[in-house]
Amino acid sequence: MLNNFPIFDIKGEDDFTRIAIDIFNFQSEYNPVYKQFLKYLNFTPASVKTLMDIPFMPITFFKNHQVVSAPPPFEALFMSSGTTGMQRSRHYVKNLKLYEESFVKTFELFYGPVNNYTILALLPSYVEQGHSSLVYMVDYLIKASGQNYSGFYLNDEQFPDILTLADQQQANVLLIGVSYALLDLVSKHQFQLKSTIVMETGGMKGRRKEMLREELHQYLTKGFGVDQIHSEYGMTELLSQSYSKGNGIFRSPPWQKILIRDTEDPLSYLPQGKTGGISVIDLANYHSCAFIATQDLGRHIDNEHFEILGRFDQSDVRGCNLLIV
Repeated sequence: MLNNFPIFDIKGEDDFTRIAIDIFNFQSEYNPVYKQFLKYLNFTPASVKTLMDIPFMPITFFKNHQVVSAPPPFEALFMSSGTTGMQRSRHYVKNLKLYEESFVKTFELFYGPVNNYTILALLPSYVEQGHSSLVYMVDYLIKASGQNYSGFYLNDEQFPDILTLADQQQANVLLIGVSYALLDLVSKHQFQLKSTIVMETGGMKGRRKEMLREELHQYLTKGFGVDQIHSEYGMTELLSQSYSKGNGIFRSPPWQKILIRDTEDPLSYLPQGKTGGISVIDLANYHSCAFIATQDLGRHIDNEHFEILGRFDQSDVRGCNLLIV
């Protein structure tokens, strides 16, 4: 079905719904874990007529099961970040080209051509643990940027000078980093950046206490001398990302949809402005499961924008979950 990746040609709600239901019908039959989940719910796949009818699989299933809708071989295995002893989610990727097309098209949808940017990455914990979908994405974008300064930087004493030079010499610089690494940088150095987008990917990794988003962004805007802090919302279990250009307000690409479910009734959905659990339809997850109930809390701002407000109590502190509020 996805030989030519028709998900990237979606033109509107009708297209999305049609393809999503087609993928649901496929995965309800050929994804053993999802099929069993539906069976436990006594759910009949033929009853699905709208997106609201689709049951969302708990994201924790990726920790204990091989969630796949295709047989081996797989081109990659991505694993979530975590502290010592924490069970890591595993996402088996059948087709890396599908992932690459998803993240490149999403980035360019929001920011324009990749080769317009110098991309500097501060993602030490992701690099150290390995099997990171975020590192794979950023590495691909760094290489696609083709700029001399683009690269990963780990505990590099020269990095403040490199960032300052890149900001002065390049038209567009993207500094993407895990929250604690960005905070560590501005705790030691102050910047007045003119040409740089600072983007946090969330996650303190146990290195610092969790912070309110507003507090984090206040520290970072002051430390980097910028007006806004951008954010990336993605996770190991998904092959698409959402981006915020400020104030923690996110948008997704046309092949991904965010729904806000009632925390008391996971099969009911909430109107704009109401806080609930974030469920994600990610059509790029064709070979795993496209219908994921996350452990994040959020709300819709309008039909296209949403806000992330934290996590369910007692859920794991995961790398791509943003902030506690």
